Amino acid sequence: MGARKPGVTRPRALRKPIEADLGFSWGRLNSVVLGLGLACLIVGYIALSRGSTTLAPVLLVAGYCGFIPASLVLRGRNEGTGE
Repeated sequence: MGARKPGVTRPRALRKPIEADLGFSWGRLNSVVLGLGLACLIVGYIALSRGSTTLAPVLLVAGYCGFIPASLVLRGRNEGTGE
């Protein structure tokens, strides 16, 4: 490996973009589950504004603690590690 001269930079076209691969891939299943979570939250807040004391908390907990984290964790069957 050759030593680089101080103060000399490479042109932008030759620089490699720095991108960390965290093994995360987003697919259609993730989008559907996230959509279900958001719909669950919207319906939960509507039920909360109408005074529901049983349906609203169930929907909000399901959205925040179930669907949204699941959309981040789920991977498709045929998808690899994202590499």
